[in-house]
Amino acid sequence: MDQFDLCVIGGGPAGYAAAMRAIDLGQRVLLVERDRIGGTGIYNGALTSKTMWEIAQRVSSTNELMRTRGREPFRLDWSEVTKAVNEAAFERKYLYACHMQLLAQHGSADHPACFQHERGEACFLDPHVIRIQRPGHLRDIRARHVIIATGSRPRHLPGIAVDERRILTSDGILGLDDFPKSIVIIGAGVIGCEFAAIFSLLGSTRVHLIDRADRILPFEDSDVSELVARNLERKGVIIHRQAKLEELRTIEADERGHEVQYRLSYPDGHEETVRVEKALLSVGRVANTERLDLAAAGVRTDARTGGIVLEGTLTTAAHIHAVGDATGANMLVNLGEMEGRCAAERISLGTAPDLNYNDVSTIMFLDPEVAGVGLNEQECQKRGIAYRVARVDYACIARAIAMRRTSGFFKVIVTHDEQMRVLGMRAVGEHASSAIEAVAMMIKLGIPVSELADLVHPHPSITEGVQECARLLLGRGLFKPEVFGDKIRLDAWMPLKNDAAAA
Repeated sequence: MDQFDLCVIGGGPAGYAAAMRAIDLGQRVLLVERDRIGGTGIYNGALTSKTMWEIAQRVSSTNELMRTRGREPFRLDWSEVTKAVNEAAFERKYLYACHMQLLAQHGSADHPACFQHERGEACFLDPHVIRIQRPGHLRDIRARHVIIATGSRPRHLPGIAVDERRILTSDGILGLDDFPKSIVIIGAGVIGCEFAAIFSLLGSTRVHLIDRADRILPFEDSDVSELVARNLERKGVIIHRQAKLEELRTIEADERGHEVQYRLSYPDGHEETVRVEKALLSVGRVANTERLDLAAAGVRTDARTGGIVLEGTLTTAAHIHAVGDATGANMLVNLGEMEGRCAAERISLGTAPDLNYNDVSTIMFLDPEVAGVGLNEQECQKRGIAYRVARVDYACIARAIAMRRTSGFFKVIVTHDEQMRVLGMRAVGEHASSAIEAVAMMIKLGIPVSELADLVHPHPSITEGVQECARLLLGRGLFKPEVFGDKIRLDAWMPLKNDAAAA
């Protein structure tokens, strides 16, 4: 039986990062993947949906120009969209495949290669023995340590039959034969809103978005979600707010073949029934851990949720860690990679810095793009943290004016004290993500906002909007909020004494 220092189960972003970091640290590593290396990070997820978004943005920008010239809108065929998406996925997959093949070839009979890749489904036979199976192949290996990085899959809803033809999840989008004439998206979180943006920007599909809350993206501040909602509605998206999905099913539609019918109820008691061509479920994701036989490994799961019981990345078995989507939380590529590296370091070195999620940058591919780091206003208020906030509209930023992209804003949140340490930032608009990293570093290092104000930024650049936020907080702004109230905001919030005591 082959023996390894580390077996990583799952070759998505978290598992791949864990394997590569373990190699750095001198471990002999086996990476097991049942399907395709890269996982949701490449296929049916991060890379493919963002490639679709990039294409959709270009189509929309072209059509905005066409309209100003009185010309017919430009339309892409669905086959052209899927061709570009598949090419992007292949390029990334090829990079991974070549890298792994070259790594596996490094070694000799006396000094085996530090890395092996095995295709198949893994399960525990005991805490250190793992069985790997695929049709016509079975292999048992022994590992001193294990990292579970089995990823996740789209969540389904009870009573709704997903066939990936008419009622879809994100796994089935690229299997479409053509643009649907109409689609309903159930769930107004990040994934649901991203697909609403993609289809509305491409301009060939009537989009309906079901939002059970009173606004989309309820985890974000209202100024963020309201701007995104306005832009989606401007593109023709129908947002059903405060709507409860009572029924969703496929029905026969005479000469039109099959359609999807959904029924909604509202707080005031009225109901609404709508027919569309396709439906997309976007109601979260579920960890892929149920086929590992975790009990055989001595890994405890939560009786209520079925998720792995964790302290950081460590399971209840001292030699087994879980990272990425397999943890059932924080399902982002960059966080999965961070957790994978951290777990590999703890295994190899016996220690690693504690995981810190406070300065993690995020990006949502919406219309417009939304990027963030640290706390937003509603999170500060929920925690009872006093803060000051400055917001600058894109209409005040020279680069945004030059790009003719003035829909958006920057918002910087700092502590309500003399130091004014940065608590968080939100950027909504063109190139939003390019402005995040410097602020993320400031949060990580506890640097006061005055340092940001004193930097010499290139001109014209989008990041000048972040600098103007810092200047406003220090009373040095180019534009004065008392004069420019519709474009500039300078505010503060402090908890009531009762709220502070409760917090």
